[in-house]
Amino acid sequence: MNRIETDICIIGAGSGGLSIAAGAVQMGARVVLIEGGEMGGDCLNAGCIPSKALIAAAKAAQAMRDGAKFGITPSEPQVDFGAVKDHVAKVIETIAPVDSQERFEGLGVQVIRAWARFTGPDEVEAGGQVIKARRFVVATGSHPFVPPIPGVDTVPYLTNETIFALRDRPDHLLVIGGGPIGMEMAQAHRRLGCKVTVIEGAKAFGRDDPEMAAVVLANLRAEGVEILEDAPVTALSGRAGAITVTLQDGRAVQGSHLLMAVGRKVHLEGLNLDAAGIKHDRKGVTVGPDLRSTNRRVYAVGDAAGGLQFTHVAGYHAGIVIRQIVLGLPAKATTRHIPWVTYTDPELAQVGLTEAEARKAHGAALTVLRQEFHHNDRAQAEGKAQGLLKVMVVKGRPIGVSIAGPVAGELIGLWAFAIASRAKISAIAGMVAPYPTLGEISKRAAGAYFSPKLFDNPMLKRVVRLVQRVLP
Repeated sequence: MNRIETDICIIGAGSGGLSIAAGAVQMGARVVLIEGGEMGGDCLNAGCIPSKALIAAAKAAQAMRDGAKFGITPSEPQVDFGAVKDHVAKVIETIAPVDSQERFEGLGVQVIRAWARFTGPDEVEAGGQVIKARRFVVATGSHPFVPPIPGVDTVPYLTNETIFALRDRPDHLLVIGGGPIGMEMAQAHRRLGCKVTVIEGAKAFGRDDPEMAAVVLANLRAEGVEILEDAPVTALSGRAGAITVTLQDGRAVQGSHLLMAVGRKVHLEGLNLDAAGIKHDRKGVTVGPDLRSTNRRVYAVGDAAGGLQFTHVAGYHAGIVIRQIVLGLPAKATTRHIPWVTYTDPELAQVGLTEAEARKAHGAALTVLRQEFHHNDRAQAEGKAQGLLKVMVVKGRPIGVSIAGPVAGELIGLWAFAIASRAKISAIAGMVAPYPTLGEISKRAAGAYFSPKLFDNPMLKRVVRLVQRVLP
């Protein structure tokens, strides 16, 4: 076998791996990047990018139905499902060169397109080559988890890795899983003309603030998405075009297509981690706050690190690792400032602690600020006044924010910055927001923190009366 010696060997060309490779090689490190699947990983090829492209098409279709409130005669859109998928493919094709093998080889990265396996604590084998490196980064991401439901091996099903290649519109899409992937795909397909039923064994949007989740669920149901909660699945049966999902309570739900969206499994199969002394479990590689594994040569980032499974977390982890293995500087990862968003309509966003988590952690020291989109002038003008923003504040600083409303994913960025920088709520209150914008809702929420101190303060009122008597 050909032997390669390098400074850094990265396994996985998704968001985290690519970010580390690009940063390290441009700062002078020798880098080998190994990828057995597609460059760009799940996000580009089967996750963030295709899903948001599909959601955009669905949004355009829904706009034709929603014209009445603006004085425009609504009409049922004529959806060419195959053309919608062409749009999705074109978006992927447009972005792909940024993540391509050619680009990274142009930067000076040695790219090996093969599956990797550790053969020792400081070596991996891939594509007939042995790579010996001073540092390794496991950035292998995750893939859809398919639960062992009786009958799952006998029925055809879709996952996020296969649904975007489907060119014929499903008549009735059954979605098992009421998390972000399942709910995004449910609403998008409903808007594109499919009948949709979501089946969730517990509560839909179970990770999010229940009050916020209720806002989104109400809109999905109003659009015609059937959502069955507290409905564990006990069996699957049928064939292509006629699938039956049997529930624990005996109900049978029938549809033409089935989407599995019950979570993700970290991709560690075949890596032979034990040969390198790398401790791991079903959640991922065991790492410390510095993202270093039990083998001090090996780091893990993104989904492989066993924590939050978001593309932007992998990118954040990349920066933490680069500081250590390229620049030799200490760095540790935290999750307190990491936002996440579900791109339904309205969107659902969270950063920091939810209200329930904040109350458990801080008790009576917690102040919860609430601001409804109903009171935002831009939301009224856009016909998007459904939603709520909540800010959890302790000792004058935000520690968590929940948003259910239009462009919640854009609005949460300000609060993620505030929490990351440990800004005081007064900084947001003092911000001048352009009018009329949805962003004003953040300023108004922050201002509400001071309202009781200003408007319900007898001492202040006495001082003001005194000032008014003596002021020339």
